[in-house]
Amino acid sequence: MKFGSGTLILNVGGTRYSFPKDAIKDFPLRRVSRLHSCASEKEVLEVCDDYDHERNEYFFDRHSEAFGFIMLYVKYGKLRFVPHMCELSFYNELIYWGLDRSHLEYCCQRRLDDRMSDTYTFYSEEEEELNKQKKKELKHSQIDRKWLDRMRRTFEEPTSSVAAQILATVSVLFVIVSMVVLCASTLPDWKTAENNSVEEHRYTENLMGPSGIIEAICMGWFTAECIVRFLVSKNKCDFMRKPLNIIDLMAITPYYISVLMSVFTGENSQLQRAGVTLRVLRMMRIFWLIKLARHFIGLQTLGLTLKRCYREMVMLLVFICVAMAIFGALAQLLECGLDLEDKNEAYASIPASCWWVIISMTTVGYGDMYPFTVPGRILGGMCVVSGIVLLALPITFIYHSFVHCYHELKFRSARCGRSFSMEYLN
Repeated sequence: MKFGSGTLILNVGGTRYSFPKDAIKDFPLRRVSRLHSCASEKEVLEVCDDYDHERNEYFFDRHSEAFGFIMLYVKYGKLRFVPHMCELSFYNELIYWGLDRSHLEYCCQRRLDDRMSDTYTFYSEEEEELNKQKKKELKHSQIDRKWLDRMRRTFEEPTSSVAAQILATVSVLFVIVSMVVLCASTLPDWKTAENNSVEEHRYTENLMGPSGIIEAICMGWFTAECIVRFLVSKNKCDFMRKPLNIIDLMAITPYYISVLMSVFTGENSQLQRAGVTLRVLRMMRIFWLIKLARHFIGLQTLGLTLKRCYREMVMLLVFICVAMAIFGALAQLLECGLDLEDKNEAYASIPASCWWVIISMTTVGYGDMYPFTVPGRILGGMCVVSGIVLLALPITFIYHSFVHCYHELKFRSARCGRSFSMEYLN
């Protein structure tokens, strides 16, 4: 494009920059250098927002302070974030002007990676799912969609409405009652007989007892809640793949299996084998406690932290396994492997020594086994100190991830509450 004068003016958010027209051709910012190849007014307006041909001034409605830092990169070759500006917003400015993350300094690249991993990575999938769901919802009527959305929010988001909070409270009460009954049923005073034969069919007899009735009522509530949530879900396949829904099925299914087994086995020869199976299935209902994660941010934070920090958790396990192998072999050698008069039989094998290593590294110290020899005690001290150091290394990353996850879930919960309030007012 033929410029009107010897200088070219860029107006970015009200801040003006003057450049010689010869410098535009090889300008480091691709969007600015594209002005040199524009041959018509239409092409110019595809690059900038507006321009004044008489003054040879090109207008860009962008963040002026961010462009100032980008110009510092053009001048000095170092690009850093703008203070008190969102990293993602500055990254969008970089993309607009034709730069990428590789132009940032290493410290700023790490900040951008952390910010994207905490926000963009985990919200992008949700946004895509929401967009797909919105397109599908356009095919349905407006009334049905609003009714299903309200039902879905009531069962899935405890903070979305008063009805959802009441429903969540009732569900938590049922979980607590069922856990109290399950724990109380293992007390000695709760058992109806002491011999094994009576204990095997105790569950069948208690189906119509007080504990059996309470258990049946709780299970009926959990079953109805799961069925309703399945019916109002947008995608049935996605519903079956969610971890919390799988846990619900794992907690509900054993009850009906145990009832059927107790009914069909009766007093026949398979009763003893069925009794063991019934007790195993009964204990599987402890998964009901994980249902509380649907209503408490703390448990959701724990699950999200474990999901995001699986690399750190694997690294922690590797540290422990390596230390167990090294200290376990040395402890077995010093306490029992050498030709000593008084051998420590507790360290007769490396697996037994590994048990001592793990309780020493975690500073638990049950006292069931300990070294007798002086070299073994020195090794024990080294084991304890190394355990403290090795366990502390990845804990810092896990802690920071836990804090980020907690604030993220609190923000999402508050945003859900605000959206419901706006919908109610409208």
